[in-house]
Amino acid sequence: MTHPIQRVVGQVFIPVRDMPAAVRWYAELLGFPPGETSHDGTIFDIPTDGETRLALDANRTDFDTAGPPRFFLWTHDIAAVVDHLRELGVVITSDVEDIGSVFFVQFEDPDGNPLMVCQRA
Repeated sequence: MTHPIQRVVGQVFIPVRDMPAAVRWYAELLGFPPGETSHDGTIFDIPTDGETRLALDANRTDFDTAGPPRFFLWTHDIAAVVDHLRELGVVITSDVEDIGSVFFVQFEDPDGNPLMVCQRA
């Protein structure tokens, strides 16, 4: 049977409360030049290297950040990630963990969203 929904993630929305501050923070974290928002200042598309897109979304500022990270970003050097996070003063919420297939570290953005970076083992 053919299914009408593809198993391909198109875009991940990251809820934020203060769009200008969020754009600056993510630009510094991920190394891209801050740009213009769209949708009357409520959406900012983060430049990505793959097919899956990331967008900062300020349409619903009453969100709850409870729960695990909803996605992760890849790295080739988890130690460099931890150093980068520390230099930026980011709240790191886990040690680097080794679960066999990957090493990962978890942290929070300024809105309390749980984020994760993984390195293949």
